[in-house]
Amino acid sequence: MLDKFNTHAFISFGLGFILMWLSEATEAHMNYTAKPRVVLPPNYVKEIRPPSKKGSPVIVDFSIFVVDINSINVEDMDFRVDMFIHQRWLESRLEIPDDIFEEGDDYVTLLPEVFENFWQPDPYFLNSKIAEIATLTHKFTSVTLYKNKTVRYAARMHAIIACQMEFQLYPMDIQVCPIYIESFSSNNQKVKLRWSDSGVTLNPELKLLQYNLGQPLELEESDGYMPEKVGNFSRLTVYFRFERQIGHHLIQTFAPSSLVVMLSWFSFWLGLDAIPGRVTLLVTCMLTLVTMFTGADIPPVAYVKALDLWMAGCMLSVFAALAEFVVVKVLDVQYQYQVNRIPKRISNMEKGQCATVASWEGGAVRSRKATQTPTTPGQTSLQGNGGPPKPARRQSLLSVAWTDTDTGVEKIMWREIDKVSRAVFPILFFVFVLLYWPILLMKSS
Repeated sequence: MLDKFNTHAFISFGLGFILMWLSEATEAHMNYTAKPRVVLPPNYVKEIRPPSKKGSPVIVDFSIFVVDINSINVEDMDFRVDMFIHQRWLESRLEIPDDIFEEGDDYVTLLPEVFENFWQPDPYFLNSKIAEIATLTHKFTSVTLYKNKTVRYAARMHAIIACQMEFQLYPMDIQVCPIYIESFSSNNQKVKLRWSDSGVTLNPELKLLQYNLGQPLELEESDGYMPEKVGNFSRLTVYFRFERQIGHHLIQTFAPSSLVVMLSWFSFWLGLDAIPGRVTLLVTCMLTLVTMFTGADIPPVAYVKALDLWMAGCMLSVFAALAEFVVVKVLDVQYQYQVNRIPKRISNMEKGQCATVASWEGGAVRSRKATQTPTTPGQTSLQGNGGPPKPARRQSLLSVAWTDTDTGVEKIMWREIDKVSRAVFPILFFVFVLLYWPILLMKSS
């Protein structure tokens, strides 16, 4: 029994020793793989920047590959960009053994745990609302070390960038949105950011829904004074130029509103006997324009935009057509009132004239009945034997009707106004269009 127990104890001790040895071997291998001693000297301090010539900063080359730009928000005045960022700098303090490179390669990709022990630049997006490294199962970052002791850091990021937009020329506006990249804690005497040869590259398959992205992008290197950090800091700037496409607004706004304005001109061809149809047509056109412009995706700004001027021109044209209908209706009422009053006046006047003639004939004196010369309705001219009748004069435009001496045809003012409106309203609208578009295109260019 004792021998059996000793045998089991010996086996357990042996297995435990083997497992402990394997564990230490694995840990030693991992330490050799991840431990910074393979590239970092014993006296390396990551808080101190790499050595450089006296008085010169560490040069950090920066580049961006833009994968996608989306969610250009006119209300919040920002846009979202997905990108790869790359940074390069020289770390001369590294001790790089040749056995960490694979045959034929002059670089090696390090584990993130190793990179945490390196000195790192600290650029950040100055005008970003949100900027973070993309993650799925882990952070999308990589660190590459070259034989010449150059360190290359790459990361996949997405950021929401604030942009101060101007909409005076909307929907022909052009938005210039910069991205400012600046060192956070190291001033320009310690770290200098510089655009690399590749600079900022756009994904060739990148397409925006309502905008054209102006090419090439403008890059800038400068030093910006930051009073919050009390110093000058190296800054990189890339300007994105978003040119709004007019096609969507031509189809959804300008063409329908123009057709509605043209539809209101049909009211001038409808007589005043079609009052319900004429009023319904004009009111419907006005409500359609109001609904069209209030439902459009218009930036809610306090100043006047180009689209507001177009909306005002269209609504003013329809409102003028409605006001014209009110004017001609009032003139028609006055005309009907005078036409209905004329027969009574003429009848009373004729009765008085007949009595006068009869009294003169009873006195053995011949008299001729006065002749009536037609003039403006509501007025009669009695002329006796004192010569030929005088020609009727063309009345003032303030009269609701008059007789044209050239043709002898009666002219009614409300009908004449409708005839003139058929030509004046289209001409005025086309003049507005001819002034609006050249000025807008000239300013947007």
